[in-house]
Amino acid sequence: VISLILFPKYCFMFTIFGMVTFGLVTKFSRYVSLGSITGIIGFFIEFVIWGLVGWLPLNNKEFIEPSIVELFCGNGGLLMVKIGVLGAGSWGLGLAMLLHNNGHDVTVWSVFPDEINELNATRENKKCLPGVIFPESVKFCADTEKVVTESDVLILAVASPYTRSTAKIVAPYVKEGQYIVNVGKGIEEESLKTLCEVTKEEIPQAVVAVLSGPSHAEEDGRGIPTTCVIGTANKKDAEYLQNMFMSNVFRVYISPDVLGICIGGALKNVIALAAGIADGLGYGDNTKAALITRGIAEITRLGLAMGADFATFSGLSGIGDLIVTCASMHSRNRRAGILIGKGYTTKEAMDEVQMVVEGVYAAKAAKKL
Repeated sequence: VISLILFPKYCFMFTIFGMVTFGLVTKFSRYVSLGSITGIIGFFIEFVIWGLVGWLPLNNKEFIEPSIVELFCGNGGLLMVKIGVLGAGSWGLGLAMLLHNNGHDVTVWSVFPDEINELNATRENKKCLPGVIFPESVKFCADTEKVVTESDVLILAVASPYTRSTAKIVAPYVKEGQYIVNVGKGIEEESLKTLCEVTKEEIPQAVVAVLSGPSHAEEDGRGIPTTCVIGTANKKDAEYLQNMFMSNVFRVYISPDVLGICIGGALKNVIALAAGIADGLGYGDNTKAALITRGIAEITRLGLAMGADFATFSGLSGIGDLIVTCASMHSRNRRAGILIGKGYTTKEAMDEVQMVVEGVYAAKAAKKL
């Protein structure tokens, strides 16, 4: 009866196990009461073991299905995580919606109080992510200390030129070993460091990871199937974060090559800018294919010279991200490039796009590298 009410999907399995335990103990002990007690204990032991095994990853990429814990958690077997999203732009908000749908407790922070006030009032960012309405359970807060100290995981989702300044703001409140997932894509122009290196430099007590891949916030916010890769130095940290992001529409792989993931994510914006310029000049598919193909070759050579893994550039954060950024009109870099190709200055193009065009900054850093 307990199985049927609580776990109808697993009723047969649990009931058979309990009955067999009851039958064996009763037969050999001759005590029905002892058999009943043992059967009930056996039922709950199986429930706990099956639930825990269903929660743990089978390997780097898969979950054991089905999972009892999933019935309670609703997010692939991972218990609820308190997450602070630092940045209320399109990518930060898109991930906030994804993580909320995964069953997590999500709070979005912005350095601009007016932005937070508008989000609290309208539950929508009409400029960055129009049409995506956030439920009341997603919180918006401008109190830096509150958001950082009350979160288990922080998602650093600000434009690359502001990564260091944001890291400095939150650093005093970050706990030892707290997770920070950098989802920005760029290279700091002055230091030529990746965004993960910048974050670790400013917040040395944190466990810094990177999430990257072919993903547009406009699609993630609407639940369009997407794949990305999580990079950290420690496999267990990567698996924990993988499980946090993973859903039936957002598949996440793991990699130890943090450097390669960061380089691929940053430099693809440069090639996308060039692809947009080619479009603006009226060139065709042949030209774009040449830019993409030779672009990934050049990115790979630079990445290898810096110490990254070759395989990373043939994966999601390399060729995958490059294809989507060069081909989609969601890409701010491609859109800015189209305008430049039509005769706009770089500043005019960035003003027209009304978003930070990462490729402009990354191009200068890449040239220096």
